Amino acid sequence: MDITWLGHSCFRLHDADMMVVTDPYPASIGLRVDSRPATVVTVSNTHSNHSHSEGIAGDPKVFSAPGEYEYNGVTVRGIMTPLAEDQPREERNVAFTIEIGGIKICHLGDLSVPLTTRLIDELKPVDMVLVPTGGHCTLDVDHVYQTLQDLDAKIVIPMHYKTDGINVDVDNIDNFVRRMGLDAVQPQPRLVVTAANLGTDMRVVVMTSQGRPR
Repeated sequence: MDITWLGHSCFRLHDADMMVVTDPYPASIGLRVDSRPATVVTVSNTHSNHSHSEGIAGDPKVFSAPGEYEYNGVTVRGIMTPLAEDQPREERNVAFTIEIGGIKICHLGDLSVPLTTRLIDELKPVDMVLVPTGGHCTLDVDHVYQTLQDLDAKIVIPMHYKTDGINVDVDNIDNFVRRMGLDAVQPQPRLVVTAANLGTDMRVVVMTSQGRPR
């Protein structure tokens, strides 16, 4: 499976003729998603920065609600995460586990309240976690760290943080890097993952945003 980060919370997961795009954003955030078509789109919440599915070519199947789905060889499961105090249900966040190419990826969306033990058990086992690390409307880095320990994935990819060109109010990746105990990171433009190269211990992979400047 080939993984590309398109910026913010948007990833492209590609295996054979299957293409999944997560949380597509509009050009108003300062970046543009390229025009390649997708088979499936997942939308974690209704905020426009995460739900611009009409901008994805190819007439994809869109999943935006809790439930279990299967489409063209892609298996998807959505689980609603906890609401903050006084947060309306309309602003719910859905964490999706996506199985493609024999790899199980968990996209946590705009997770803002720590997952309960029950939800952790429902999401596991996962091979990879795509986790928001820019704070503000999402978990602080201490809760991010604990969530990653609980999910016990082999690969962690940070998302939803400040990068060049993006105008969203989120922090850069520095606090997350320090909390994970990393001395330095070398961002990479793409990641190829197979069951054979997952490894045995958790590792953090920082990716270079491939979203094009607006």
